[in-house]
Formats: sequence, structure tokens, C-alpha cells
Amino acid sequence: MIRTTRKRLLVGLAAAGVLTVGIAAPTVALADDNSPSASTSTDQGGDRQQRHADRQAEFAEALGKELGVPADKVTAALEKLREQRQADRPERPTPPSAQDRQAALKERLDQAVEDGKLTREQADAVLKAAEAGVFPGPGGPGMDHRGWHG
Repeated sequence: MIRTTRKRLLVGLAAAGVLTVGIAAPTVALADDNSPSASTSTDQGGDRQQRHADRQAEFAEALGKELGVPADKVTAALEKLREQRQADRPERPTPPSAQDRQAALKERLDQAVEDGKLTREQADAVLKAAEAGVFPGPGGPGMDHRGWHG
């Protein structure tokens, strides 16, 4: 009885693993290939795009074969889903330019002077340091596109 229970448990775990792979594979295929790896970051964009297209075609062919559906139908279905995902995605806001950030900093410093929190000399020194790149700010040295230290 113990052997039967263990055998059922192992069969159940194996089935769950196969099911997980079966569900994850299409999800992975639909994911955008936006994560650069060490090998792709040095490649030209065209080479990377071609390899991605080749992988997608191989995947569509294998999935079509497994499902008994022509690869071109699988490719069309994947493209339709990809387009729907793109349409559902919110548009990313455009990050402020360096000039916009500099102007905003100047406004904040002017307000601090007006409020008596800084002297004009202190505010001018901070502005001069920012213009010289002495300390990082959003989008400046050491920051990624979201303003986080990288």
C-alpha cells in the first residue's frame, strides 16, 4: 500500500511538472525578448532580431507539430496575441530631459531661498554642482532610466 501511494505521488508530481512546462512554454514564447544577456548585449540589433525570429519560428513549428496545427496558424495566433498585449499595455511616460530636470531643480532651490531654508549662495552652489555633474540626480550618473541607482 505504501508503494502504491508513493507511485501515485510520483506520477502526480511528474504530471504536474509536464503540465507546468506545457503552460509555461507558450508564456515564455509570448514574452518580449527585452532582457539583454551578456552575449546579446554586444550583438548588432539585426543579428539579435534575426535570432529571435528564428527561435519564434522554431517554437511555432514545434508547437504546431505537437498540436497538429500548421506552423503558420500558430505563428498567426501568437502574433495576434502579441498585438493584443501591446494594445493593452499602458504607454510609458517620456522621462524628463536634462534641461527639464535642471529647471525643476532651479525652481525648488529658488523656493528654498524664498522660504529661508537656503541662502542664495547655497542654492547657487547646489545648482552649479548639479550642472557640473558632481552628484547624481534622476537620469544622471549612476542612475537608470527610472531614477534608481543601478
